[in-house]
Amino acid sequence: MGRGRNAVVAFALLALVAGAVACGGGETHTQGGPGLPVLSGALRQGGSTTPIQHVVIVIQENRSFDNFFATFPGADGTTVGKAEPIPASWGCPVPVPKETTIPLTEVSLLGAGFGSGFQNQQGQDLNHLYSAFQVEWDHKAMDGFDLEQLGAGGGEGYACTYTYQYVDPTDIAPYWDMAKQYVLADHTFQVQGSGSFTAHQELIAGGTKLSEGEALIDDPTWFPWGCDGLSQGPHRLVTAIIKRGGKVYPYGGPFPCLSYTTMRDLLDAKSVSWKFYAQKVEKYEKNDPNRGNTAGIWSAFDAIKAVRYSSEWGSNVTWPDTNIFNDIETNNLPAVSWITPDATNSDHPGVGSDCGPSWVASIVNAVGKSAYWNSTAVVVLWDDWGGLYDHVAPPEPRDWEGGPGFRVPMLIVSPYVKPHVDHTVYYFGSILHFIENNWNLGTLGRNDAHSTSIGNAFDFTMAPRTFKPIASSKCSTSYFLHQVPSGIPPDTE
Repeated sequence: MGRGRNAVVAFALLALVAGAVACGGGETHTQGGPGLPVLSGALRQGGSTTPIQHVVIVIQENRSFDNFFATFPGADGTTVGKAEPIPASWGCPVPVPKETTIPLTEVSLLGAGFGSGFQNQQGQDLNHLYSAFQVEWDHKAMDGFDLEQLGAGGGEGYACTYTYQYVDPTDIAPYWDMAKQYVLADHTFQVQGSGSFTAHQELIAGGTKLSEGEALIDDPTWFPWGCDGLSQGPHRLVTAIIKRGGKVYPYGGPFPCLSYTTMRDLLDAKSVSWKFYAQKVEKYEKNDPNRGNTAGIWSAFDAIKAVRYSSEWGSNVTWPDTNIFNDIETNNLPAVSWITPDATNSDHPGVGSDCGPSWVASIVNAVGKSAYWNSTAVVVLWDDWGGLYDHVAPPEPRDWEGGPGFRVPMLIVSPYVKPHVDHTVYYFGSILHFIENNWNLGTLGRNDAHSTSIGNAFDFTMAPRTFKPIASSKCSTSYFLHQVPSGIPPDTE
């Protein structure tokens, strides 16, 4: 799998040929680095148009950029947030009598550090549905975060100043190590200002558009959130829908077993291998016949009818997520893979575990120590902002589907990147755009089509870098391999 300097030189020569064809009217695609052109028809070993033959997308949970990288050198972070006045009747631990700025509190990854004024000292979930996005965004002012509510979907009191926090960098040292060694993209935005269900769909489909005037927004009404959900009865699933003009029809959408195209269709059409690693979707919890279990939210293809009811369910969609380690060890890593964690390894506030950074480090180290290193890009990102403060307003213009959403962190780990903070505006579709270009797949025609490819972060004229392991002192790979699934629903919105 490894390539030496000669292969890179050969690739550079190929680029010169591509440039010559471009001068003669042939089509080229800029695939990153210093404007390096790549012939759309010239494929490398593994069918790719660059040295990258494997893209691994690691999806974590519910963190804004400022929450994890507020103080990272050279990044667009802050430790001071803007806030609107809070009514005294709310009884907030920290009064906010007028429009003001609020220092962000440094907290542990588990979320402690706010004193007795908040219910949950191990982290508190926050409302991060579309309605919460609108309040916090406040027409680009980015000052409504103190007016949001605690709890998934709200209903557990007011957030007050709780959202104004950032995590102690020593608690997420593996992420900072990756950012220092490779690429930290500090202007990566969700496609839509909403929660986990749509975010995970965006990472396989480039959006949740159903028709010319309709798109899904927010989460379905119950668990699990896909074809394994209940289609009949009092707890049957429907989805929220947004229509042109920005009007939201609360839960006026379809049963979330969907037929729109995804990356699976493009990959299968070109015989490019793929897998989605997740926890198993259980129909019901043992003690509650009405409530669905774990990975129905995060196993995105469970909501795609063509996958859920085909032989690809259980083969291309595989569980548990730790199968990734065996596939790397046995030389069976697919060209494209998505990985979602057990809730306790997800970084989600309130899960009572700080193993998330170690979980991601274990995946990066498994790739880095294998023969796959010289042909792989690992992309790590967080699916949504989780209601936590971020100071950068999403780019304009706003679209009728409810986006763009807020910033989330994104790390790009590869032997073909130099250490830097990338200020390019990326969306979730930027990852899909790179994959589409890299294997000449065509396009889904959604957010992927008009988002700048993450290829901007690479320099394919450089010799592949030697891998340096990511240090992690919390949870080992052996721990994850022997971990009993928590059974905790990964998210509730």
